[in-house]
Amino acid sequence: MKYVVVGTSHFGFEAVQTILKQEPSAEIHLYEAGDHASFMSCGAQSYLQGIAQALDELHFATNQSYADQGIHMHYSTAVVGINPEAKTIQIKDSEGEKEESYDKLLLSPGGFAPVPKFEGYDLENVHTFRGREDAGTVKERMKSSKKAVVIGAGYIGVEVATAYTEAGIETVLLDGLDHILPTYVDPELATVLENHAKEKGLTFKGQEKVEKLIGEDGKVTGVVTDKGEYEADTVVIAVGVKPDTEWLKGIVDIDDRGFVEIDEFMRTSVTDIYAGGDATKVMYAPTGKKTNIALATNARRQGIVAALHALGKESLVVKMMPVSGTSALHVFDYTVVTTGLGHVSADSYDGKIASAYCEEKVYPDFMRRPGTVHMKIYFDEDTHVILGAQFVSIHDVADSINALSIAINAKWTLEQLAMVDFFYQPNYDRPWHYVQVLAHQALGNQFGGADKILF
Repeated sequence: MKYVVVGTSHFGFEAVQTILKQEPSAEIHLYEAGDHASFMSCGAQSYLQGIAQALDELHFATNQSYADQGIHMHYSTAVVGINPEAKTIQIKDSEGEKEESYDKLLLSPGGFAPVPKFEGYDLENVHTFRGREDAGTVKERMKSSKKAVVIGAGYIGVEVATAYTEAGIETVLLDGLDHILPTYVDPELATVLENHAKEKGLTFKGQEKVEKLIGEDGKVTGVVTDKGEYEADTVVIAVGVKPDTEWLKGIVDIDDRGFVEIDEFMRTSVTDIYAGGDATKVMYAPTGKKTNIALATNARRQGIVAALHALGKESLVVKMMPVSGTSALHVFDYTVVTTGLGHVSADSYDGKIASAYCEEKVYPDFMRRPGTVHMKIYFDEDTHVILGAQFVSIHDVADSINALSIAINAKWTLEQLAMVDFFYQPNYDRPWHYVQVLAHQALGNQFGGADKILF
């Protein structure tokens, strides 16, 4: 059996490792359009901050490590077409184009960072931030940049703006919506982050539309919005990711936004062709509807599911579990974690949705570790089934969001979360864990003393 895997990121990596473990003698061909395999983009912020000392540290596999496993590694080789009837792919490398056959084809087309075509987008020192090459370029600019503007206050934009500010570069973060991380956290939590970012020296400007970039001698010198003008010798555009699937149109079913249609086994509309990663959609647990959630964790699970089905071993075949979009981010000194629905996505829920917000100490006062966690939870107003949550804190509260992700997938209610068995030890929490305090708050503190503890 000849397995062809296109793309070496999270989906591709897990797919080939799964095939190798189940069928060690399998013939596996792995294709990578770039020069380097398996770059972990979500580690790029650590490189900008100087934590990771070199880009090579951010590869969870390399061209050589794949070859050492007996995989036929084809780097600097783009797959540009598929003939499903002949079961061949069209590839393009430095020597030209040719065809290669496959028995099973596993695709991870990925996405690209779009650049809005406003005036000046092609000036020198205007960058996107996705992948190894962008990470290297944006890091290099930090050595000489004095004033930077980051367009887009999502995860990527905030990561870049944080790193630039920490490097002593005067940085402005722009977004068309009214607060930082608008699709991840609600205004109450965003305010905490914006105030902290301001203290650190980062300027955030919301509800501003970029009209053009201006420059001199071919280099960018500023950004003009509908409300003002900002000097900049560096501009980073971080306005999301689009699926890189134009070349697949007419071959497999693709929706009107460019995402490849797949089922719970990662099968496309064409027999023996599977797909996963950023160019696909997953079942969203809070709503029961499919949506695109471009996270490495989703892609890794998809790679395993696709490989197991492609192997054809019925006893091993599993379905892709629904997801809730659980993610985390470090913004200066703060931890930000989210899962499930928030105020922007609440309209996608068919039932009546309600929410509750509260602030709670993480540790007892006598532990001399001051600081609170700001929390918000979304739930069905009638059934109290949990639909989403957000935490922001100076303390590391990241792991707690995983409990909420499990609760969402299990369709737990507020009552169950309020009374679940969590441990208590003063080094780690208070008599009622803050996650349970949030559930009690959402229920109106009808029972118990979670809201009455003195310390």
